[in-house]
Amino acid sequence: MKWYTNNLTELEYLNPGMPFLFRTTQNAMPAVTTELDWTMQDTCRFMIQSGRFRDENGTISEARIEAAKAFLATDLPAMRNARFAYRGFDPESPVLDEENPNWKEDPNIVKAVEPYLAMKSAMEEQMAIFQSGPNAEWHQAERAIVMCQRIDLWCAGPDEVERAVVHLYKLGRALNDLEAELPPFILDYYPGQDDFLNRST
Repeated sequence: MKWYTNNLTELEYLNPGMPFLFRTTQNAMPAVTTELDWTMQDTCRFMIQSGRFRDENGTISEARIEAAKAFLATDLPAMRNARFAYRGFDPESPVLDEENPNWKEDPNIVKAVEPYLAMKSAMEEQMAIFQSGPNAEWHQAERAIVMCQRIDLWCAGPDEVERAVVHLYKLGRALNDLEAELPPFILDYYPGQDDFLNRST
């Protein structure tokens, strides 16, 4: 707790969209938590790695695993490029039916966005497969992965608290879209250092 308090200002500068919260109350285990931007891809990897794709008889579901792997293999940058392959046209526009209701009759537009529509259809089919498991396994996995953003601190000292905060901070750097606005005098950040280094520019 002392390390967190001493470095609170720097943590807020470096994590403007990633708050660190401490749970310190009676009748509850102390914990530190934050907010991580988990994606559907993260949940798929989590379920594959932890063997959570299972049929009702308890065996691993190869069909749902293959669907999840195919989903993870989707070339998202290529899909984004294919979406806007026809200049000035977006097949996902919310006002598409109003602005261009007959776009499917234009062979040039259809030919340009056909790869995108094929990739989108494949992804939707894959999602329907790997989310169709029994006993709401997909929703259970979504809740389970959210728990990874909390670390319990039972009998923890300053060193354990520091490692927990640094661990969550590194997860946030990997998962969250953080754009820290650093003050001009902060050049480097050294977690746990007694005296934070300030250098004027």
